[in-house]
Amino acid sequence: MDTKNKEQQEGPVAKAIEKQTSKIPSDIFLWGGLAIGAAAMTLYCMKRKHLALLIGQGVAPVLLLGVYNKLVKQMGHDIDETIVGDETNQKNKGTDKKNT
Repeated sequence: MDTKNKEQQEGPVAKAIEKQTSKIPSDIFLWGGLAIGAAAMTLYCMKRKHLALLIGQGVAPVLLLGVYNKLVKQMGHDIDETIVGDETNQKNKGTDKKNT
């Protein structure tokens, strides 16, 4: 079952964001989330409860950005374009052989 809507295309801003975020290693987000969690725990142990809770709020978004990064690398916007480009190249190769 193909759930992808072929009529919808990524905008230029989304393509630019995905192109840049796919360059970042996924480990950066994992270690960043762990570092933020460690900083929040340290602040909590230092009796800075409110600041620790504020800083701790950043763990989930950083980890979610890591998941997004991973999805972009595996199923990014350029997959459909690459497939279409390959099909076009194969068709052109076939017509080139007929013309010669």
